[in-house]
Amino acid sequence: MKHAGFVLLVAGAFAAQAQAPKSFVGTVTGFRPESAEIQIRADKGDLVLAALTAETVTERVAPGAHDLKSAEPIKATEIAAGDRVLVTLAGSMRNVRRIVVMSADDISKRDEAERLDWQMHGAAGIVLAKSSNRITLKIHTPTGGAEAVIAVDERTAFKRYAPDSVRFRDARPSQLSNIAIGDQLWARGEKSQDGLQVSAQEVVFGTFLIKAGTITTVNPASREIALKELGTNKPLTIVLIADSQIKQMPERPAGMMGAVARDGIPPIAARDGAGFAGRGPAGSGRASSGGPPGGFDINEMIERLPPVALPDLRPGSTVIVSSTKGSKNDQLTAIMLVANADMLIQMASRASRDTGRTVVSGPSMGGMATGDPRGLANLDLSGMIMH
Repeated sequence: MKHAGFVLLVAGAFAAQAQAPKSFVGTVTGFRPESAEIQIRADKGDLVLAALTAETVTERVAPGAHDLKSAEPIKATEIAAGDRVLVTLAGSMRNVRRIVVMSADDISKRDEAERLDWQMHGAAGIVLAKSSNRITLKIHTPTGGAEAVIAVDERTAFKRYAPDSVRFRDARPSQLSNIAIGDQLWARGEKSQDGLQVSAQEVVFGTFLIKAGTITTVNPASREIALKELGTNKPLTIVLIADSQIKQMPERPAGMMGAVARDGIPPIAARDGAGFAGRGPAGSGRASSGGPPGGFDINEMIERLPPVALPDLRPGSTVIVSSTKGSKNDQLTAIMLVANADMLIQMASRASRDTGRTVVSGPSMGGMATGDPRGLANLDLSGMIMH
């Protein structure tokens, strides 16, 4: 929920200014001290190079502030890369008349407190059923699968992940009627001791997809890759933004393929069924996974993989991508992309055929419950990233 506070501040205190093109919100990316210029990546637009002058008013507000009553003056030298800023330019010039800062450190501290609160008072899973006042979720606990009941009423606030967005801050106000069976959902409120009931104050949900394909081209300049989708051979464009996560399986994972062939469980992911309570908004920002002894959390395995850069991806590599359901059928914005994913697809396919036991456990992404011969729904790739 990383930047929601600034969005509210702009929507509230700066509603009138928001209509003027000379005011914008963005993130500080760098400085040019010799010319007293600051580089800002605007949320809606390109990189802006703005000049700080002796007349520039520089202030700071705390994350979550809705107005400027608590704004405190600071020195321009206190602005740091990564800070969120609301900039008002002087007339048509690029000189900054006023800059309001939300410190990246303050935002990080607020986010951590928020994640802990979601852990203590939240529940996450896949929507199994809903009525006028309750939602039933499929969740996973340290002892296996279970169902949780989310009680909702007229006071519950609903938000839905926006199409083509991976950010919680882009979630839009929604309502109970828009929640579909198979959606992934987080609820926060008054939680029972066993974690199986929540009287929800807030509900955040989304429809997530998992696609697999072979890379045909990589375009680092536009941050896009082109895929040939497995099974259909249809072209698919994957857009990677700053918040997209890119992982890559090892070229020759020692001992891993043998273990998959023998047991369906790679050693790096084998665990004792203890569960991973730190996942989700309280931990990595993903829905909690657990499962019966002998299964494993696919996120735990992927979490151990080092991140790679977009230029490291190569044509011919098989990838799996998780995404929100976008506005275009042939284009997705990646939440998580895993390259060299042939082994993961083999594992998912085996799990799909293995009706006698669960090989891959954890909540699957919504939207893949049917028509999924490769069992991609069994892969618990990152869906909702709470930041």
